Amino acid sequence: MNYLRRRFSDTNIAANLPNGYLSGLGGEDDKNQQQPAAAPPRGTSAPSSPARSMPPGGMAGGRDGERNTTKTLLVIDDQHTDWGKYFRGKRINNEYEIRVEQADFSEINLAAYSDTGTMIDMQINRQGTKVVRSFRPDFVLVRQHCRGLDANQDYRSVILGLRWGAIPSVNTLLSIYNFMEKPWVYAHLLQIRKRIGKEKFPLIDRAYYPNHKEMVCLITPKFPVVVKIGHAHAGLGKVKVENHHDFQDIASVVAVANTYATTEPFIDAKHDIRVQKIGNNYKAYMRTSISGNWKANTGSAMLEQIPMTEKYRVWVDAVSEIFGGLDICAVEAIHGKDGKDYIIEVNDSTMPLLGENQEEDRQLISDVVLQRMTQVCRAGASAAQNIKWVPVTQVDDRLPEPGRQCVRASFGVFLAQHPSGRPGRGGGASAGGRGSGREHSQAPQGFFGNLRRALAAAGSKPDLVANLWSL
Repeated sequence: MNYLRRRFSDTNIAANLPNGYLSGLGGEDDKNQQQPAAAPPRGTSAPSSPARSMPPGGMAGGRDGERNTTKTLLVIDDQHTDWGKYFRGKRINNEYEIRVEQADFSEINLAAYSDTGTMIDMQINRQGTKVVRSFRPDFVLVRQHCRGLDANQDYRSVILGLRWGAIPSVNTLLSIYNFMEKPWVYAHLLQIRKRIGKEKFPLIDRAYYPNHKEMVCLITPKFPVVVKIGHAHAGLGKVKVENHHDFQDIASVVAVANTYATTEPFIDAKHDIRVQKIGNNYKAYMRTSISGNWKANTGSAMLEQIPMTEKYRVWVDAVSEIFGGLDICAVEAIHGKDGKDYIIEVNDSTMPLLGENQEEDRQLISDVVLQRMTQVCRAGASAAQNIKWVPVTQVDDRLPEPGRQCVRASFGVFLAQHPSGRPGRGGGASAGGRGSGREHSQAPQGFFGNLRRALAAAGSKPDLVANLWSL
């Protein structure tokens, strides 16, 4: 009987059965009806499904009290790329296998809890078969835009749920959320231009209109201009306007769309420039339209890899520092017929891969993810073995956002190992002792509030516990 249960738990069948369904199995008839295990669907790199009882971070015991040796990586991307093959056979610290679960935003449902983290339910359709799986991810790779053109293609709620569970990711969930609106990103690029100068960072001038009324009432720009409507990307939602009559017509379209718009001067381009950075790898491309379209990223174009110059390196390095740090980013620019360069936008980890080096770039992305997962696991192992805490206020001052995520992940591991922590009631180092009652009475609710109480129960110093307020 136990053998059958172990066999079922090693496949995706048990994850799709109602609770208690296997409890009625028994007898020789049931043993004779055992069927071979079905192969896992595409998007999964290991046959065993993650245990539903796995704590956040996956550091605590697995089945039968055994230590879990699998880390679950959630890749948010369409099915044109099988990310499982890029992580197959790789291990973290020669200890943890990597299990890849892949789905696009529309296939993900989740629930996030302050004490147990984020639980993912995936409903994926592979080759006409609907498969449902539940798991807690240890890490996330975001390769898909969380906002589409349709109002129904807004998956910010998924990003919020992942952030609620403090799940580390590439790029960081903080940066993914900040990239949802193009004007917000441009405002940060404008700060880069002011800091290092327009000569080193030639960002194009741009005007922002929160609605169509401002486009009609305020001063109209010099023509021709390019009008970008809303948060559209990949060449969509962009219109070249030659005169003020056409500009008024576009303003009426913005009114129907009920969104914001931006304008920028039209640059008669010789070619486009794309500079990308994946980890410590840099590439530069030149894209020239051969279809006559003023938008080189639409229609037919010729792509050529060009040498990586110091000028391009300054661009992408400056961009990689925004929003706490970007492991994967790209700068899009236009080289005009006037001989000048104009930076028009930047992309994050959702950037499309170009040219003949796409396979190499996917491997580089997997290396970045593996590196980040290793950092998180090392931080978690250190926290589990040695309770020598660095004050979070000091960590936040020294490290960029990826480093702070590692620290937060180590705190999550400690909380998973002390789920019943409660403030003590005696003196000494307990948070419930005399002199620390104010911190206890004002303890924050949710995940880090529970963590703070767990640390107090473990006998940490009150001043060290108080440092957790900075989270």
